[in-house]
Order: sequence, then structure tokens, then C-alpha cells
Amino acid sequence: MKPDVLSLGAFPPGMKARMAELFTVHHFVPDDPFPPSDLSPEVRARIRAITCEAHRGASSELIAALPKLEIICCFGVGTDMIDVAAARARNIPVTNTPRIMADDVADMAIGLMIASSREFLPADRFAREGRWVGGSYGFTRKVSGKRLGIIGLGAIGSAIAARATAFDMAIFYTEVAPQPDRPYRFIKDPVELARNCDFLIVACQGGPSTRHLVSAAVIDALGPHGTLINVARGSIVDEAAMIAALKEGRLGAAALDVFEVAPYIPQELLAMHNVIVQPQIGAGSIETREAIGEMVIDSMLARFEGRPLRNQV
Repeated sequence: MKPDVLSLGAFPPGMKARMAELFTVHHFVPDDPFPPSDLSPEVRARIRAITCEAHRGASSELIAALPKLEIICCFGVGTDMIDVAAARARNIPVTNTPRIMADDVADMAIGLMIASSREFLPADRFAREGRWVGGSYGFTRKVSGKRLGIIGLGAIGSAIAARATAFDMAIFYTEVAPQPDRPYRFIKDPVELARNCDFLIVACQGGPSTRHLVSAAVIDALGPHGTLINVARGSIVDEAAMIAALKEGRLGAAALDVFEVAPYIPQELLAMHNVIVQPQIGAGSIETREAIGEMVIDSMLARFEGRPLRNQV
């Protein structure tokens, strides 16, 4: 008999097809934390695994409602939306998919940095609207040789730094502790980090410990010629402070793949020519999403078959 699995998210076709072969899948794509009431008591009694997108997670209420739950598999890296404490209280392992999406997110970060600095989107509109006939677009800002600050030097932050070296950038970072094996300069204080860079890329984990880590003080330190790029979690940036700084000219530009209340983007950001917004597609390549799906399925199979888990949180 196939194990029953609760599937929460918009997963790639290959993953869904493979899950259908191996499991009895109960699939939902909820906008909010999934309520147990959406499952019948009979189904709740059979669920042995949850697989969920990182931004959807699994609440303590959901975990408590599934008496046979054996594992929670996060489709992504961040587990801040999963009540890990509630899972541990029942000895239910939580897994994620580290490192596999680092290249995609790093590519996105570098792409946003270049697109923002060289004003690709406004220049595209300028050309499409026929305004070039009336005169040249003007000048933009250079990327090569500039100073880059990275908040979080994990797999994604390290991949960003490796790419930035090709642009001859001076690279600075902040982390919980310095990493002596890295050739980049460690700056503990995020405010001081922002003061020393032209571009600031947010690449750390989300959750209560990093909420509004990029504060009004950090944003002001980045300054009117600085660019803030967020490919991590919307909660890490004080969005209201960032919007105020952009409106008042205290921050030069922003390029954002995540927001505090996704998918709802503040209208003020949409109206600004110096802001790039993306619908959280940093790890959205077909190749990477299918590979993540394979890793999630392998974690569930490992649990059901009694094999060691590779990516337990």
C-alpha cells in the first residue's frame, strides 16, 4: 500500500508525476498556512509525510493533527515557516534541500545587481516607447571594480562572492562568525558593512533572529548611491524603512525577489523607476526545481525505508 503524503505547494511536473507513482498524494496549493480542517479525519489519520514549499511551511496545528506523521520535507532551504520545535517534540525529522539552489539564486543576485546598476528595465522602456529618437538615454552606473557587501556567507552567499570576483569587486561580508578560510573581509556590524559597500546583497536565513536585520540604520549607511538587493527572505529587510529611504532619496536603488507579505508588493515600490521587483523566482529554473523535487522524494523514501536522512535540519 502506498504511503499517504500531504503535498503543499506548486511543485514541478516531474516531481508531481514521480510522487504519484510512489505515494498516495493529497495535493493542495494554499495561499496561507494549510488548515487541518481541509483534510477529512480519515485522511489525517493516514498521512505519513508532508512536503511543503519553504514559504508555506507546516504549522504546529497541522503537525498535531496528523498522528502518523513521520517526516516533514521542505522544498527549499529556509525552514522558518515550519514549526521545527513542534516536530522535534514528536521526534519527527525535518529535512530541507541545501546547496542545490545556490547557483540559481546567486545568478539571480548578480543579474539583479547588473540590471539595477545599468538600468536595464528603464532603458528597455525608453527604447520601446520611441523616446530614443528624441535623444540618448543618458549614463548609468558601473558594476566592475565596485564594493560588494554580502549578508550571509553560506552556500548562496559564497556562490555570489565567487561570481563577483569575476567583476574585480572588493567583497565584504557579515556572518555569525568570521570564516578564516575565505579571502573576503569580515565586518561584523551590518551598519558598518553597508557603509563600506556600493551594493548590499541579502543572502542569509530568515526567521526571528534576522527579522529586520537590514534596518533603517543599515539602509541609511548604504546611502543615496547604494543598491540593496534581496534574494533571501522579505522579513530580513525593514520594508517600510526601505520604501521611505527610496522615496526620500536616501537609498539609491533596490532590486527585490522577496517581500515581507508576498505575493503582495507595496504600490510605492511598483511606482518607482529605481526599483526592480521579481516574483520570487531566484531558484525558479526548471532544472533546479526538478532536482530539488528529486531530493525531497529521496528524503521521504529514506524515512519510509529506514535509511539515514541526508539533509536533516
